[in-house]
Amino acid sequence: MGKLYTVMGKSATGKDHIYKAVVERCPTPLRTIVPYTTRPQRTSETEGVEYHFVTEAQMYELRWQGKIIECRCYETVNGPWYYFTADDGQIDLDAGSSILIATPEAYGQIRAYYGAERVVPIYIEVEDGERLRRAIKREAKQEHPEYKEVCRRFLADSEDFSDEALAGLGIEKRYENVDFERCVAEILADIAGDSGHVELS
Repeated sequence: MGKLYTVMGKSATGKDHIYKAVVERCPTPLRTIVPYTTRPQRTSETEGVEYHFVTEAQMYELRWQGKIIECRCYETVNGPWYYFTADDGQIDLDAGSSILIATPEAYGQIRAYYGAERVVPIYIEVEDGERLRRAIKREAKQEHPEYKEVCRRFLADSEDFSDEALAGLGIEKRYENVDFERCVAEILADIAGDSGHVELS
């Protein structure tokens, strides 16, 4: 029976890079889960890799079909952006383990959907000052930088990822991304030591 490893972290903690490294280096294959969003695609992103980029109309169609496992809406400076996970066949824990990137709110809904014993949190942490510097540097590379949105996300993360919110979800262990290689190695060691981690058939 497989597990669903859920990678979480505030914006600019490097969770995307850690996620990719864990997938590439894990001795036992992990099925990757691509979430959905209605926000605009960034210049550095590829459809079907970081996200499936859809319209609100497409999202509502999936909801009408009963295929949305969890969904979050963020009121941004550019209007509402939705992020969600769909029951579209990507997740099959009877066949093996999977991994995806999510938020604490999404993790809670996914855990309720599949059961706490099958969903494992991987929480990435970076000191706030360093995280803000990374976020600004990343945004500066966009064709049309949205620094107001960077600030909004930075402040919103303080609430979404508060110690109280994490404790309420039973998220105790934190992987500090100061040394990237060490952080990835620690995560891989914990996955390898998870008795529920099995090879894909």
